[in-house]
Amino acid sequence: MEHLEQIPEFRSSPELLEELYKYGLQKEYKAGTVILNENASIRSIPIVTRGAMRVVRTEEEGKEILLYYIKAGESCIMSFLGGLHNETSKVKAEVEEDAEILFLPIEKVPHFIRLYPQWLDYIFRLYHKRFEELLEVVNAIAFKKVDERLLDLLRKKSELASSKTVQTTHEQLANELGTARVVVSRLLKQLEEDGVVTLGRNKITLL
Repeated sequence: MEHLEQIPEFRSSPELLEELYKYGLQKEYKAGTVILNENASIRSIPIVTRGAMRVVRTEEEGKEILLYYIKAGESCIMSFLGGLHNETSKVKAEVEEDAEILFLPIEKVPHFIRLYPQWLDYIFRLYHKRFEELLEVVNAIAFKKVDERLLDLLRKKSELASSKTVQTTHEQLANELGTARVVVSRLLKQLEEDGVVTLGRNKITLL
């Protein structure tokens, strides 16, 4: 859990960090595991200590669109807000890379809010970051072409994996972009012809 020690708000309050370890439940998950489904009850706040999660919004027809990623040292602000107000989840959270997650029971949240201003600083900082990321999603959908959004998504995945090679499928990319697989396949082929990427079996390398 070294990532938690590196968070400024937690580093400035050893007592807060100690209580997170005390009340939190740590679990490990493989990539592809769904941590939280839409309309599910929120019983805990996840804090990623290793790996990454992706948060998506799903339509009734099954189409998805990526909202943002949760990296090591970050939490899901949607879970925090929903759990705090006894609401069900409005999003789906899925493990992007093998992850280690610390779950803080929702009933302990008022305790942390009351005793630790650093906890609120941490939550507000994440809220600000997620708000900006959601604005980027709206901006991309409204003003960017699908090929630009696809390349942006590949770069984000590359950054998360700390590698130029991204392990993914055309279907997964299409789901996250909210478009059809054939569209993604066509655009990837064009990017390969332009010398931007090389395509392999379930992997894409950025050049």
